[in-house]
Amino acid sequence: MSNPERNASARYGSVSSRAGAGEIDQGLRAYMLKVYNYMAMGLGLTGIAAYAAFSAAVTTDPSLAAAEARGGLMLTEFGVMLYTSPLKWVVMLAPLGLVFFLAARIQKMSVAAAQVTFLVYATLVGVSLSSIFLIFTGQSITQVFFITAASFAALSLFGYTTKRDLTGWGSFLFMGLIGLILASVVNIFLASSALAFAISAIGVVVFAGLTAYDTQKIKEMYFAGDDSTSMGRKAIMGALNLYLDFINMFIMLLQLVGDRR
Repeated sequence: MSNPERNASARYGSVSSRAGAGEIDQGLRAYMLKVYNYMAMGLGLTGIAAYAAFSAAVTTDPSLAAAEARGGLMLTEFGVMLYTSPLKWVVMLAPLGLVFFLAARIQKMSVAAAQVTFLVYATLVGVSLSSIFLIFTGQSITQVFFITAASFAALSLFGYTTKRDLTGWGSFLFMGLIGLILASVVNIFLASSALAFAISAIGVVVFAGLTAYDTQKIKEMYFAGDDSTSMGRKAIMGALNLYLDFINMFIMLLQLVGDRR
């Protein structure tokens, strides 16, 4: 989740007067607000897309149900196609491909194109996450979402306000992230509930740390001399990093404490 635009030496720019400091503070607040607004838009689209896809995929009317059922819910033809056909792999992998595309191409995109790509990505993530409604109760999903939101807010505030340099956390968190990915791949074949629990517990810690680390990194990327295009690109990449931290922490917490159907 590192960003090549990070520039720690220009953390706040050069301040030679109180007026200059005030201008930078206002600019930094506007920049961070833009980051959080983009992130909130992405999360909103993800939630809407997930619920819309789930609603179209299940039914309580037996005459409209297809042959398959999941978690006590009857699937429509669209649901069978989305959750049981090879299309499910396209739905799962499309967001991954798009996020790599955005990270690689954002420096050559206009701000508007980067915004659209981010929002399309958030929508695809929502469709791919819609299956959680088949596994967990709606009440549990809502509760875990608010727990995640409260935790994220506290951790991001810590990352924004702390005087401690969190740069040293980066390598440990990255190693933890790689370990989680490898363990998750292994558990696809082992199907171990104990390993799944460990992955979720460690994942919560890793993404909690990344939330604080990424917030400080995004803050340090701010440079008062940037033009609107550079500032817009930085805000979108910052929003993407925080969005990923939130989504992954939510999924890990849901797997850890969520009530299954």
